[in-house]
Formats: sequence, structure tokens, C-alpha cells
Amino acid sequence: MPGTGTPEARSEVVTRPMPDEDVAVRLRMAIARLFRRIERTRAGIALTPSETTVLSAVVRQGPLRLSDLARAEGMNPTMLSRLLRDLEEEGFVRRRTDRADRRAALAEATPAGRRLHEKIRTERSDALSSALAQLSVDEQGALRAGLPVLEILADELKARRP
Repeated sequence: MPGTGTPEARSEVVTRPMPDEDVAVRLRMAIARLFRRIERTRAGIALTPSETTVLSAVVRQGPLRLSDLARAEGMNPTMLSRLLRDLEEEGFVRRRTDRADRRAALAEATPAGRRLHEKIRTERSDALSSALAQLSVDEQGALRAGLPVLEILADELKARRP
């Protein structure tokens, strides 16, 4: 099914010319600036960006084996262990033994961790929604029209991740 946006469909589509480097640089910089501006929230002010990322992964996908979490987040196990210890001390995450393999540990979010994650998500979404409301109708339409392309791009980059 060419044109559906799936990786299989795109492999059947004729390769398009690469965009000029300026587009890639500007897109990367814009995404980074947007991320930095919505990353920090009042709810998550006490957490580092890495702790927020780990908490989010554990809430969304947990309970997770520590090795799977480290691999999914591209973190070295020692760093992940430190982050989990800090999140445990704050009461946001707990470790427990994996019943299927008693040698392995699982990380899971506590109710407090789930509440904090939801507050962070809400604050980020509210901040972005407020900024979007300041755009013109045409600018909002252009963003809406570009979302499928950005989603495809995100999938492409995920597939290439080492």
C-alpha cells in the first residue's frame, strides 16, 4: 500500500531527493527549543530531565526489567540504577523481584509516581496548548497538516536507533 505511511509502504515508494541541510538543522533546532520550553514543569521541578524520562517510561510501559528499561532509554545500567534509587527515595518508583526470574528486578511506578507523571504531562500539554492558541488559524492548520509527516519522521528515526 504505497503512501500509507507504514515503513513497508514507504520502501515501495520511489526515493525522494534529500532535503537541503538547512531544513534538517532548522527542524532539529526548533524541536530542541520546543522541548526545552515545555520540558520543565512546576510539578516536576524536583526531578532531573533523566529522572522524568525514566519515570515516564516506567509509568507507560512498566513494570519493566531494569535491563529492558536501560536498553529502551539508551542508558547505561549504572546510571539507570542511580536514577531509580533517587526515584525510589522520593517514593515515585519501587523495585521488586521478577517472579519469572528471581535474579532480575522490575521497576514499577508507585501511585505517587503515577500522579506526578500525570501532573507533568498535563502541565506540558497545557503549556503547548496555550502557545498553539496564540497562532493564527492558518498557522494552526499548517501544524495540523504537518503532524503526519512528523510522526513518520519519528518512526524512521526510531527504526534507525542503534
